[in-house]
Amino acid sequence: MSADTGPQTRVIAGRYSLGHVLGQGGMGTVWLATDLVLEREVAVKEVTFPLHVTEAERAVLRERTMREARAAGQLEHPHVTTVYDVVEEGGKPWLVMKHVAARSLQETIEARGPLPPADVARIGLHVLGALEAAHAIGIVHRDVKPANVLVGPDGSGCLTDFGIATTTGDSSLTTQGALIGSPSYMAPERAHGEEPRPPVDLWSLGATLYAAVEGRPPFDAGESMATLMSVVSEHPAPMLRAGPLEPVLRGLLTKDPGQRTTAAAARSQLEAVAAGRAPVAGPAPSSPAPPPPPAPGPVPGNAPERIEVADLLALASASRSLIGSVARDARAQARHMAGNRRERRAGSRPVAQRPPAAPPARRRRRFKRRWVVVPVVTTVLVLLLLAVGAALAIGAFLD
Repeated sequence: MSADTGPQTRVIAGRYSLGHVLGQGGMGTVWLATDLVLEREVAVKEVTFPLHVTEAERAVLRERTMREARAAGQLEHPHVTTVYDVVEEGGKPWLVMKHVAARSLQETIEARGPLPPADVARIGLHVLGALEAAHAIGIVHRDVKPANVLVGPDGSGCLTDFGIATTTGDSSLTTQGALIGSPSYMAPERAHGEEPRPPVDLWSLGATLYAAVEGRPPFDAGESMATLMSVVSEHPAPMLRAGPLEPVLRGLLTKDPGQRTTAAAARSQLEAVAAGRAPVAGPAPSSPAPPPPPAPGPVPGNAPERIEVADLLALASASRSLIGSVARDARAQARHMAGNRRERRAGSRPVAQRPPAAPPARRRRRFKRRWVVVPVVTTVLVLLLLAVGAALAIGAFLD
């Protein structure tokens, strides 16, 4: 009878010995592991895909993860969880990353509730720095959200999951006509199927900081397509606790990427809020005192969703129709308001200054040629008949 040696430790790629689970999300499980070669602790992410992703799409995502994780390994930034290696085991990619003793911003919000604006601004500055470093070498993160931001014991922020980012020029619709992402943190241009560019990360940063300071995402309609419709056609939910952060959040959540707050402008504003000063751009909002923070609990909108291209096309068509309808209503409302203003101006003018009332307009008669021609012709005919009659009478008298 053999002795019980206990559970066997799993070793990935013959090198990384898995320990306990650090965290788990919709796209994978993160393990604390030991690099047996360099004898150091690392974080190993087992990349998994939602059950509703087809096998063909899994293959595409697996290849993209392997290729793009290598590109993300080029990043050297203090607020990026560095990717050390990417390996394949059991038909799945595994990302080997620097281990950071921290928990995600998502977990922090769920445990503590909304965070103070100054703390959120400092986290935002760290994440913004990581994004600027990525954009400088042509990498778009594409999945910035509270679950992918780590918060250290000192309140510092660190951006993770660069392994499933995309390089500039790669299409976001590579999974056979589907888009994978978290709708509550997805930029409008991604919902329209456009190629991901650096501004999509700035939008997602704004949505992430919004969730941190408000305790809820800016857009959440419960269902993915309804949430995306809100993203492309509605304003974010009113901010109750953002205070001095509100101007920078509104700028980052501008729907037109060409008008969206730039990284440099966002940095200036976040630095002001982190230092306790008024934001650089825009006055501080004069709103009443915020209500008591909600009780800590789950923050929705984090789970990745699979969205079909057909649904995206329908969304784009619906948003165009909605925009057209809103524009028509706005024009009609503008005309109505202009008419009301004219009436008010006329009604408010003193009696002495009002112009005298015009006399009733007489009916204008149109000149008709027959009114002259007919009487003249009749008169000529009568005169001719009288002349003929007179001539006949004189002739009879002479005979």
